[in-house]
Amino acid sequence: MIADLDIREIIELALLLIATGALSGFLAGVFGIGGGAILVPVFYECFRIAGVPLEVRMPLCVGTSLAVIIPTSIRSFQAHYKRGAVDMAILRVWWLPILLGVIAGSVVARFAPERLFKIVFVATAWSAAVRLIFARETWKLGDDLPKGPLMRVYGFCVGILSTLMGIGGGLFSNLLMTFYSRPIHQAVATSSVLAVLISIPGALGYIYAGWPAAANYPGVAALQIPFTLGYVSLIGAVLVMPMSLVTAPLGVRAAHAMSKRRLEIAFGCYLLIVGSRFVLSLAGGQ
Repeated sequence: MIADLDIREIIELALLLIATGALSGFLAGVFGIGGGAILVPVFYECFRIAGVPLEVRMPLCVGTSLAVIIPTSIRSFQAHYKRGAVDMAILRVWWLPILLGVIAGSVVARFAPERLFKIVFVATAWSAAVRLIFARETWKLGDDLPKGPLMRVYGFCVGILSTLMGIGGGLFSNLLMTFYSRPIHQAVATSSVLAVLISIPGALGYIYAGWPAAANYPGVAALQIPFTLGYVSLIGAVLVMPMSLVTAPLGVRAAHAMSKRRLEIAFGCYLLIVGSRFVLSLAGGQ
């Protein structure tokens, strides 16, 4: 419990969250991922130390991550848009299916067991990592993105899976666009727009989903953390947000300075690392 932590531990947690904000903002700019793939594992460790019950720990991480992504993704999108790298045509097709997917993900989050969030995170992160690290030019689904219903199905899947993982959608949209022969730099830039679409309704959905959890654990006031709305920790969000806003434009510069292949390998290695933490958690129950 928070009350059981001494001053030194509280300061260490605060510094860790601030450093996480800097790293998540930078990664939001580099990979167009909103920073959620780094935030969720770090939030998990912080909330574990703070004594948040295992049953609600993972959804609290996901909801708080989505809240943090809101300003970070807006900042990242603005930087990419100024460079003219965003494909607005994709946005026009995807905005409604993605919104529906976010709503569906929020409903699932209200009733899903804690393990489901970890399984979705690991399966998706590792699948994406294999594709990125061992990619071949022949590994593609077509020469351009599809038209019609299939494209909308893709948008819905991006919305629901991103909401369950606590990320901004960049992980999925990056993969889809590169599978359809789009340049990685364009995929990263366009993904920054999707993070805005996903993070705002997603965070609101987790606030809604978390209210019953507080009722189910009456001895755990506000899920053990003061200033918590549903599955969103306001303290975690406030500590992480400022630095993420500062470092997001730096990540954008780094992304446009890197080669396509180097960017893919860096992204893939990163996903392998963050997925490994939850494999250990699923095995050990912590």
